Amino acid sequence: MTITYIHHSGFLAELPQASLLFDYYTGDLPQADGEKPLFVFASHRHGDHFSEAIFHLPDRFKDVRYVISNDIWERRVPAEKRQKALFLAPGEERDIELSGKPEAAGISGQPETEPAAVSPVLRVHTFRSTDEGVAFLVDCGGTVIYHAGDLNNWTWKGEPDSWNHSMAANYHRELKKIREVLDGWGKEIDIAFVPLDGRLEENFYLGLDDFMRQVGAKRVFPMHCWDDYSVIGALKSMPESEPYRERIVRITGDGDSFEL
Repeated sequence: MTITYIHHSGFLAELPQASLLFDYYTGDLPQADGEKPLFVFASHRHGDHFSEAIFHLPDRFKDVRYVISNDIWERRVPAEKRQKALFLAPGEERDIELSGKPEAAGISGQPETEPAAVSPVLRVHTFRSTDEGVAFLVDCGGTVIYHAGDLNNWTWKGEPDSWNHSMAANYHRELKKIREVLDGWGKEIDIAFVPLDGRLEENFYLGLDDFMRQVGAKRVFPMHCWDDYSVIGALKSMPESEPYRERIVRITGDGDSFEL
């Protein structure tokens, strides 16, 4: 598989069955195989995670479908693209077939539907962000990818202790849910895209550290760094990262590509 960092929280994952584009709003798209289905994920409506540019991708992509957080207004999707868009709330799970027809699959509190005639390309489960929208857990042909969106431990200096304690508790609750879903799937995460935001100052590493200790991934790509990639080296040098340090992928700038 090939992982390309596009910009900020935007990544393209090229897998044998399909390509997955996460939180694209600007930047140069790689020359991916346009004959494969392209699934475009938008985790929430913030301008650094979503742009209507995703509905005007190059013509080389023949089969484009959209998996969109339901905090994004449907009217922002061009009418001719809406039949290709699946809007998801937190806590939902869907199978998306090769044909592009979404089928319900184990929505929280609901029985699973009958298996589809065609094996699904993607299984998607969403989690509630601690900011806006959702995080995505995706199983594509046995490869499991997690994109956090803005689900993070946003512990800010200057906020009341009560606010920060609530933030941490909410984040840990969602991590527990991710772990439970993975256990139910009998899977582990291969690739994770998780915020590492230097604006949080000495708290910048808490969310990624929590994630790697409580959920884990074979490779974790820091994102949402606001072009300050020094935070990646800073985390790798901290004693806190010792248990997972070698699994942190060092990004240096837009367009970095990794063969895994």
